Amino acid sequence: MNKTEPAENWFSRGKADADKGIPKNERIAGIGFFFAGSVLMILYLATHQIWSTGFFTTAFGTTEMIMLYGSWISWIITSGLEGVLGQRLLSRLFDTFGGIIFIAVATVWLIVVFPFDFTHFADVLPDFLRFSVQWISNDIARILMVLYTIANGIAAIYAPISYKFIRIKRFNRQQK
Repeated sequence: MNKTEPAENWFSRGKADADKGIPKNERIAGIGFFFAGSVLMILYLATHQIWSTGFFTTAFGTTEMIMLYGSWISWIITSGLEGVLGQRLLSRLFDTFGGIIFIAVATVWLIVVFPFDFTHFADVLPDFLRFSVQWISNDIARILMVLYTIANGIAAIYAPISYKFIRIKRFNRQQK
């Protein structure tokens, strides 16, 4: 690197990536994937609730419904904003200060209360698909939820810090 080239670091690459936006085909694929997956999961969980399969225990009350379904709705909103706005940085505002933090808190709440009985998780699936989720026990579900909480906790710390550094870089670049 010579002295006339600006030093490129992770933050400048992140800012450049955020500024260039998301190609239309990636936006459509991203919206479709996250939206469809989230809607299917909401419908799957709501089916358990409507059919009273036993997956949700008596501990599953209004607060737990808000935490569980709200997390999935947050994913829908985040992916929708990124797709509609076409700018990663703008959609990251909601994702950072709304979605990630809410999902982390909601997941911790659901781990503590744990209003699930995973022996019934496969009950709403057709027989030929049940094997795909029958292996999930309550203990395995708790472990997966703890790992998910750790990942969300890291993201909840990392995302606002990286967002702030990108804003500082933008501000410094505009001052020059």
